[in-house]
Amino acid sequence: MRVMLRAHIDTQAGNEATRAGTLPQAMKKLMEKVKPEAAYFGPSEGVRSCWIVFDMQDSAEMPALLEGLFTELNAEIEISPVMNAEDLAKGLSQMQGA
Repeated sequence: MRVMLRAHIDTQAGNEATRAGTLPQAMKKLMEKVKPEAAYFGPSEGVRSCWIVFDMQDSAEMPALLEGLFTELNAEIEISPVMNAEDLAKGLSQMQGA
């Protein structure tokens, strides 16, 4: 299932990771694990944030994928199922006549 991960990185933890040089490593490790369809980074709600779209086969993948964001960056995380335009068109076509 295509999902979007939204993470807000704690400012103090992000600052420490930036000074220590571990922030790029943490992001690289996450990208290697999830193999994203798309990944965006920028400020949101006053903190460093990322939005990453990837395919999650099983919800049991979450602990291994997300623990580093929690423990290394004290991040607030949300994961939501999402659709691209093709998925939406397919879903809407299945509703016709329902």
